[in-house]
Amino acid sequence: MVSPSCSIITRHVAGAWYAGWHATNGYPISEISWDKYNTMYYSFATTTSDVNSISLEGSDGSMLPAFVSAAHAHGVKAHIAIGGWGGGIYFSSNVATAENRTAFVNTVVDFVEQYDLDGINFDWEYPNKQGIGCNVVNSEDTANFLSLLQELREDCSNLTISAAVSVTPFLDSNGKASTNVTAFAKVLDYIAIMDYDIWGSWSSAVGPNAPLYDSCASSSYQQGSAASAVNAWSNAGMPLDQIVLGVASYGHSYSVKPSDAFVSGTKTLAAYPAFNSSNQPVGDAWDNTGGTDSCGVYQGSGGTFNFWGLVDGGFLNSEGTNAEGIYYRFDSCSQTPYVYNETSEVMISYDNAKSFEAKGTFIADTGLLGYAMWQAGGDYDNILVDAINCAV
Repeated sequence: MVSPSCSIITRHVAGAWYAGWHATNGYPISEISWDKYNTMYYSFATTTSDVNSISLEGSDGSMLPAFVSAAHAHGVKAHIAIGGWGGGIYFSSNVATAENRTAFVNTVVDFVEQYDLDGINFDWEYPNKQGIGCNVVNSEDTANFLSLLQELREDCSNLTISAAVSVTPFLDSNGKASTNVTAFAKVLDYIAIMDYDIWGSWSSAVGPNAPLYDSCASSSYQQGSAASAVNAWSNAGMPLDQIVLGVASYGHSYSVKPSDAFVSGTKTLAAYPAFNSSNQPVGDAWDNTGGTDSCGVYQGSGGTFNFWGLVDGGFLNSEGTNAEGIYYRFDSCSQTPYVYNETSEVMISYDNAKSFEAKGTFIADTGLLGYAMWQAGGDYDNILVDAINCAV
């Protein structure tokens, strides 16, 4: 398949996170399609119990200099993402006091200078919310995070500072979504809304991993979407042109019986079918097959399929459309696709060129700043990134 090549609009963020742990295992820096992006976030530097240190352990930190050099050689801004699902355990304690915040700012600035970085992407999952099970949590997390960003901005006026955020604004001291984030807008260049993992193995039914819309679904199925997230952040004071939409190059798998997968008496895939939560299908070669997380707790297979993994797994053909014998449904409400293998009884909610085009159109029509994809290595033949670049 020959993918179309669409130029990047300079004022937009055309970004992707790069998983450092794949630098020498699955997706080397030399394979990055640099011409498709203008921003790339090396992931992840992680917080530690020492406010004077952030770590690259687990993300092949030895490759970061080569990543920065390659990015700059291609005219792409090189950022570092700090945190992630398992890497933000100590954010709360690192920003809890004025002394700690100043020390942490110095740590970040030193890191930026050491690696000649262009920006910092804070991926705190999440202020005043547990996230992974052993996160330090404080009711003043959001206020303390703001104070940190204000101090960092004062020290680094030319550094691009962004935050990867949930589909709802940061929680205030009462555990409620903040109604006013205008102070954050003054110190952040932009936020990247992580509109993915909305539905997964933890959910009550098979639902869209990364819904564009959900207002057309029944209320019980409205778990969040790009549109509702943008509205929530915008209504709280984040300007639309400071919002980047986080998009997903992967999907989640579910074990679904044919009697649940299809509309009764048909071979049409049903919306929100039941699934067997005790039988998690293993994902592609990059999926976690089981092991302890950052908290030391055992976690089974995640059931994650990257877009290339859907091709490798026989769900999609090399053009990115459903393979022969695989059932397909495009959900008009969420604007996302599903595939189903009746023999293996595996259903996957994911994103394809059509859903990426819809998201790109939404970004353009809404006046958002651009997109950021998790992750760069998940695409296949640039099908996804070309679709969104051509639509934005």
